[in-house]
Amino acid sequence: MDFLSYLINGLGLGSVYAIIALGYTMVYGIAKMLNFAHGDVIMIGAYVAFFALNSFGLPLPVAIILSIAVCTVLGVTVERLAYKPLRQASSLSVLITAIGVSYFLQNAAQLLWSSSTKVFPTIIPNGGISLGGLSISYLTLITIAVCIFVMICLTLFINRTRTGRAMRACSEDKGASTLMGINVNRIISITFAIGSGLAAIAAVLLCATYPSVYPTLGAMPGIKAFTAAVFGGIGSIPGAFLGGLLLGVIEIFAKAYISTQLSDAIVFAVLIIVLLIKPAGLLGRRIREKV
Repeated sequence: MDFLSYLINGLGLGSVYAIIALGYTMVYGIAKMLNFAHGDVIMIGAYVAFFALNSFGLPLPVAIILSIAVCTVLGVTVERLAYKPLRQASSLSVLITAIGVSYFLQNAAQLLWSSSTKVFPTIIPNGGISLGGLSISYLTLITIAVCIFVMICLTLFINRTRTGRAMRACSEDKGASTLMGINVNRIISITFAIGSGLAAIAAVLLCATYPSVYPTLGAMPGIKAFTAAVFGGIGSIPGAFLGGLLLGVIEIFAKAYISTQLSDAIVFAVLIIVLLIKPAGLLGRRIREKV
């Protein structure tokens, strides 16, 4: 019974990683950029939700919508100001810029809200359901349900809408997409907007699980979600979903059966082993480049 309990808790944690990883993999799949400031967008979303709930007393749905709106605007602004001028630059230049944006957001948060830790209010009631000897918390159930809902909506959007088809076209070949009349700059902005909106949803779920808000909140979840995206196959939406769930399960099992202190090391060790066997990730595609 303990095994099933750990498995379900791992799926709950992995669902948060999966939502964050979807933002990473969408941006990379379409813009071919690694947005390492994505974790700090999560932090901003957490602060917005915290102040909306704690200082202004807004209802939870309004606080979530406000957090999504702020993160969406922030994501588009960062893309326009920091990444768009580097569209033709080397990947190293983009990487350094992303790290700079990350530090800028962290230091801005420290200046605005201080570096002290704030306690996120309880938004999901304690308790859960019991199935035999197995107890599942409401938080875990809601987190898994939200992740599945987000995945379904995103898949339908990518496959059934005109904008989604344009995203897939830009992912394959930006030059040909431009010749076919697709506004590539607009598609990339929409991609950043969606990824940042997902970061806000992940921020609320993350703070519901670990009720603390501080300027470096998004650093480790961002790194782990990026690991999940690489694990599943960077650029693959189903891969990000699968990678996030597996990462959460591995982390919880490592904490339960091996060591709490070594759990992160075990997670990254598993990633290295998987990439040695499948360099493109579990669901990634190996692409041959002509030279």
